[in-house]
Amino acid sequence: MIYTFTVHRSCQVKTFLKEHDVSKSLLAKIKFGGGHIWINGEEQFATYPVHAGDLVSIEIPNEAPHHNLAPIPFDLDIVYEDEHFLVLNKPYGYASIPSVNHSNTIANFVKYYYMSKGYPNQQVHIVTRLDKDTSGLMLFAKHGYAHARIDKQLQTKSIEKRYYALVAGDAELKKQGEIIAPIARDGDSIITRHVDKSGKYAHTSYRLLDDYGPVKLVDIRLHTGRTHQIRVHFAYIGLPLLGDDLYGGSLEHGITRQALHCHHLAFVNPFSKEKMVFRSNLTDDFENVIIDLQNK
Repeated sequence: MIYTFTVHRSCQVKTFLKEHDVSKSLLAKIKFGGGHIWINGEEQFATYPVHAGDLVSIEIPNEAPHHNLAPIPFDLDIVYEDEHFLVLNKPYGYASIPSVNHSNTIANFVKYYYMSKGYPNQQVHIVTRLDKDTSGLMLFAKHGYAHARIDKQLQTKSIEKRYYALVAGDAELKKQGEIIAPIARDGDSIITRHVDKSGKYAHTSYRLLDDYGPVKLVDIRLHTGRTHQIRVHFAYIGLPLLGDDLYGGSLEHGITRQALHCHHLAFVNPFSKEKMVFRSNLTDDFENVIIDLQNK
């Protein structure tokens, strides 16, 4: 892929490209992997001096697929796609990436999709992951440069993700509020987490949408991205997610996974500068629980 930029001050071209999110590793890939750097139409090295008004073009080599990630066919629910990004609606029950316990994952499905389409870049770049039993919107970068550019928004926490959750318990819940409590790994588990002063800062906002007595539907926004953050924070305030037996959630309402769905995803496309906003409807298992509660 070829990208062209206009220089606004004097510097070395590698310094200028760094300001456009071209990392040292990507620059090395351009240099040694078959890419090119052109200044005003002439090929140059990364140390070449550029000045205001110069045109800098880079050609980034295509990315071959990772051979240790098996392509697996799956009917993906694609919400949006352009040459840089892919947004899909993830079903619950599938992990985002392979592990010792999971081989039939979203990453495997996306690799198959890329290969079936014959895309020039076939590496899978996940920007926003979801737990296996969390459903909803996931964002992928379709090449390494797009991943590098959108990663800046991850670092500044400017990618907005909101979730629906069904929570249950005897604790009261205000119409809206903040949960700010540090999260640490459990000492005897590599999976579970808990609130502890030794943990990492974690911040969750919520808004109460509907109250069905002990069960409540909440709209949640993450300001940090700690492992199991929503699940841990709501268990901490006495309202664990329905179906989340790992953190004490009720199994009485017929939902068989943690009741968590990423329904809103928003970011600025770093190439077009356009604000991108995506939404996802509740899944059937959420709807069934809510209908049952409304009829009681």
